Amino acid sequence: MEVIGDLPRELFLEILLRLPVESLMRCKCVCKHWYALISNPKFIELHLKYNCNNNVCVLLKRCLLTCLGEKENMLSLVCSNGFSFVNLDVDLSLYKKEPCLQLLGHCDGIICLSNYRDDIVLCNPATRESMVLPESSLPCYSPGSNLIPQTSALGFGYDVKTHHCKVVRIVSYWEERSGSDLPQHSRVEVYSLATGSWKEIDVKVPAYVWYSPCFETYFNGAFHWYAIDNNRDEVILSFHMGNEAFQAIPMPSALSLYDYSTCRSLLVWNGCIALVIYPRKGTEKSFEIYVMKEYGVRESWTKILTIGPLTKVEMPLAFWKNNEILMEGSDGLVVSYNLKTQELKDLPIYGVPKSFATLVYVNSLVSVKGGNQMLGEGDNTDFGW
Repeated sequence: MEVIGDLPRELFLEILLRLPVESLMRCKCVCKHWYALISNPKFIELHLKYNCNNNVCVLLKRCLLTCLGEKENMLSLVCSNGFSFVNLDVDLSLYKKEPCLQLLGHCDGIICLSNYRDDIVLCNPATRESMVLPESSLPCYSPGSNLIPQTSALGFGYDVKTHHCKVVRIVSYWEERSGSDLPQHSRVEVYSLATGSWKEIDVKVPAYVWYSPCFETYFNGAFHWYAIDNNRDEVILSFHMGNEAFQAIPMPSALSLYDYSTCRSLLVWNGCIALVIYPRKGTEKSFEIYVMKEYGVRESWTKILTIGPLTKVEMPLAFWKNNEILMEGSDGLVVSYNLKTQELKDLPIYGVPKSFATLVYVNSLVSVKGGNQMLGEGDNTDFGW
């Protein structure tokens, strides 16, 4: 059997797959052979799969106050294995100048950030590679038009058909001084890492996206938003990255009509989407959790449990480990609630209140420029050995 040094090649490969991205980036500088191996799309795919099975973390975005009283963004990784917490060094001009930067989604180690106006950035925090997406392909209305365009929704996820990541953007057009809380119509465009460009798609948007804290979620090949349909019913609006089609998923029938005193958040729990209902205000809150056991079927919504009442807890952030949920405290601290023991534990993570956002995240070598996309089934790229 051929060897590298004193190691068989198969064992050498297994060792590399277990290394963190930072170490692999240094290993690429050893020699041309190591560079070619670590840059190989098959190796990148195997390394990503290993991390998905063994090293899943929570990516946390928050704001901190500088000594001058200004807000600045901070990305941090929270790992459940023994609890480790590390701040990430991300060098982005948008990241530094936008205190209200939105964390849109995660796909194969790449995250999407935006200020919801004109800047959308893809970034791999592990490799520190980033890319600003080109300008929108949608034309603005002429100055004489009374319709005002506005980006109403952005989403980011993985297309299992093309094995590339995509960004979807919904632009809504509002009639000036109409007084309506719903737009006249909407247009949709999709950016694909496969083509490196935007394209407008001819598709009807069945509902209008509204803000709800900690709701926007990628799951089951689709991105999800909180929305209101034409009948003014609450729905979960989903966009399937592969089919490039929208679906309006109904809320649980047990819920009363929406009122501003309650919030809805959407998380992923045990392979299902989970809807969390809780009061918008109050020093003491209870959190009702509904799970959709069969995706897209309203009748499959099931109320699983109620958490609380809890004091000094604002909203849920993400399920992590097996039986814990990260939550934002009212004092700007992150807390972890154990569903089995019902214990609430403070974590050494703080930030400006209501500035927190989270994603389930894995480190990877995947390029934001799409050059090292995942291989489809049947692809059998070797390592040139």
